[in-house]
Amino acid sequence: MAGKRESSSLLLNNQVYPRPPRYSGGLVVFQLQQGGNGCRLSILKSEIVLFYGIILRYERKYHKMDDKVIEQYAKQDNLDIRVNIHKKYSKNKLGFNNWIFSNYQITNEVKVLELGCGTGELWKSNSDSIDKMKQLVVTDFSKDMVKTTKSVIGNRDNVNYEIIDIQKISFENETFDIVIANMLLHHVNEIPKALSEVNRVLKTGGIFYCATFGENGVVDYLASLFKDEVNQDLENKSFTLQNGKRYLSRYFNSVDTLLYDDELQVTSTDDLVKYIQSFKGISEIGSLEEKVIRKRLEVHFHKGKLIIPKEYGMFIARK
Repeated sequence: MAGKRESSSLLLNNQVYPRPPRYSGGLVVFQLQQGGNGCRLSILKSEIVLFYGIILRYERKYHKMDDKVIEQYAKQDNLDIRVNIHKKYSKNKLGFNNWIFSNYQITNEVKVLELGCGTGELWKSNSDSIDKMKQLVVTDFSKDMVKTTKSVIGNRDNVNYEIIDIQKISFENETFDIVIANMLLHHVNEIPKALSEVNRVLKTGGIFYCATFGENGVVDYLASLFKDEVNQDLENKSFTLQNGKRYLSRYFNSVDTLLYDDELQVTSTDDLVKYIQSFKGISEIGSLEEKVIRKRLEVHFHKGKLIIPKEYGMFIARK
């Protein structure tokens, strides 16, 4: 099934042009090198691009989203903070990763590829299932994440660890029975390219499992508390529960959506301050001063508790 890029239009010098494919990482700013007016355009992602004969150069000082995401996941500290607050304060004690895994159909002798393994949380309570697999390939774009997950799973004859970008998967066509990519696709610059690669390495009849968040969850709620301090929330909504099926349906024969029922019941201001600060560089609220964050949160705590809605779920896509 072929995927098609969305298109819209761009107004430039009082003329309407087709807009090139959107860069999902966020706002990208360019400056006209020829044409004289130095206007800025929120298009494309290249360092230098040719747009209807006008050379445009990407001004990196205006946009650091990709660099910040890489910095965020080069080390596990920030990810651990986010994982731990969910472990400690989630109303649903099953746990998101255990719920995800409970929906997997892992039979004997399957070949499984995990993309974006993170800190290996998925396998901490489910490592016994690895024994029935013919092969498990655990990957991430961060070597430190791969190393951390390896410390969770350990050395096994049927497990391989690799550094892989989902947009360029280094395996032959139709290699895997199952592909997993949890909380990953919203970080990807070219989602169609990533999904095309997943489809390519998945066997006919294979299953792609991908968990993600919705557009009305934790970060969005917290951003609403700081609406007087920040202009907008920069939570990346390029792939969510609301729009993910639309992307997936272009590459897979069937797509099911499952929702996870949960909320955070936070009783520690300190923990929530650390959680918010862990988003520094990728969300405006994470860059606020600690005293500002603390003061605002204390106003919203009721009887020593702050209830925060969560919106998480997963897609099950079949080739």
